[in-house]
Amino acid sequence: MAPKIFATGATGYIGGTVLDTIISAHPDYSITVLVRSDEKAAPLKSAYPSIQTVIGDLDSSDVITSAVKDADIVLHFADCDHVSSATTIVSTLAASQSPKYLIHTSGSAILSDISKPELFGTEITPDLEYNDVTTLSTITSFPVENHPHRNVDTIVLGAGGKNNTNVAIVCPSCIYGQGTGKGNTKSMQVPWLVEQILKHGKAFTVNGGKNRWNNVHVQDLAKLYLMLTEAAVNGGKGADWNKEGYYFCENGEFVWGDLSREIAKRAKAKGYLKTDEVDDLSNEEVTKLHPFGHVLWGSNSKGKAERARKLGWTPKEASLWDTLDETIEQEAKALGL
Repeated sequence: MAPKIFATGATGYIGGTVLDTIISAHPDYSITVLVRSDEKAAPLKSAYPSIQTVIGDLDSSDVITSAVKDADIVLHFADCDHVSSATTIVSTLAASQSPKYLIHTSGSAILSDISKPELFGTEITPDLEYNDVTTLSTITSFPVENHPHRNVDTIVLGAGGKNNTNVAIVCPSCIYGQGTGKGNTKSMQVPWLVEQILKHGKAFTVNGGKNRWNNVHVQDLAKLYLMLTEAAVNGGKGADWNKEGYYFCENGEFVWGDLSREIAKRAKAKGYLKTDEVDDLSNEEVTKLHPFGHVLWGSNSKGKAERARKLGWTPKEASLWDTLDETIEQEAKALGL
């Protein structure tokens, strides 16, 4: 019998790409997705005739409860900070009489302590470099108040290993690359930076831009989700779940200041900027460009994906730098430049 999968965020950047990858690999899987409207459902049904849709949003607890009850595996891609939907999903899974699996999406901004604005833009220190094996207990002990996404991570991890519920959290780093889904196919963090640089007329860093992040191509990320979904279908074999079910996803790292300087250089060469000089903005100045700009482009986030590699995951897609020209062109076009 084909496994039954329920997914949120099906028209989003991550969820759309992952579902496209899973359906391509396993067209026999029975997949139901949550969408906000019939209009949102139409392109999914057109592309994937076998897919089932239910109409609602993350606050539609009755709709989510019904869909989760009928599923063997839940893939939660939509809004990693939405407390009530995560609570609805885990409480429904906990009532099951048979083993169920939840693969939840978090994000590596969790590694940044946003209560320390003096660290934005600064070079990372060794004590703030993590991996998902030897430093996992530290990561899962971060204060909820100071680390993005920790509140929902806590809900998910708290359900793991109880009442037939098995959980895994995928924690992507800075995601880039063209998505393959039927809704949003564009990332946020780097495209938003390019957009603001083009609007500002000049590249910028946050407090000097010495801060580092890991990065991952969205299609490599989708392959990790595929591997975890396949493991869940196989009764969880081969993958780590529950207390150890935490997976960073990255393929190297970059310095945000280096990225801004490269954007400036390429955008000037394309005629979108008059200068390749780079402004050094304070936390307060960058939040005028984007309310979370200091976190998006000024925080440090280094988390090595040791557990994914142990699973057999191997990133193969183009690097962040190799996709940068396409991102600049896309954002310039969107701005009418």
